[in-house]
Amino acid sequence: MNIGILGGTFDPIHVGHLVIAEEARVKLGLAKVLFVPAGQPWLKVDHVVTLACHRVEMVRLAIAGNSYFKLCTLEVEHPGPSYTIDTMTALQSQLEAQSFFFILGSDSLAGLHLWKEPAKLVQMCRLVIVPRLGLSLPDLKSLEASVPGVTSNIVQLDTPIIGVSSSEIRQRVAQGLSIRYLVPGKVEKYIAEQKLYR
Repeated sequence: MNIGILGGTFDPIHVGHLVIAEEARVKLGLAKVLFVPAGQPWLKVDHVVTLACHRVEMVRLAIAGNSYFKLCTLEVEHPGPSYTIDTMTALQSQLEAQSFFFILGSDSLAGLHLWKEPAKLVQMCRLVIVPRLGLSLPDLKSLEASVPGVTSNIVQLDTPIIGVSSSEIRQRVAQGLSIRYLVPGKVEKYIAEQKLYR
């Protein structure tokens, strides 16, 4: 069974995340896509991140209408910084004999050599690369030199590019602007009720 993994801070989750997950599910024949909110994202130690309980609830609300989408709280339940390799190791032990497809943006791929044990990670799963607006793929030859095996484990996903970012949504909320259609309706309502990003 092929399982997709979409990790992220999800602060907040938005329509771009959902489109990417659905495109990956359909085009790669995934049985399900696990949404994995980060606990303490090690790449964002200098940023203020919304409490995990809110981010988890927004993901839960966003994916509720799609039976192929599942919430995975491994990282928020784990104390300390979140590392993809630790999450993948835990998932492999819990879900034996599965093929994993880790979904990430082309911008994240460029910094893969900075991740914890990236060479081990690319042996554990296929990397599904999603195009980002205005960004091209990094130089795969130089990436291969620092992360051996990466180029043979990349799948490029041809998907609509949704020019929406979580940081833009937070800014719009702070400015009192509408975020309707940028996030699912239930997420928009939750943000308003909880007074997030004000």
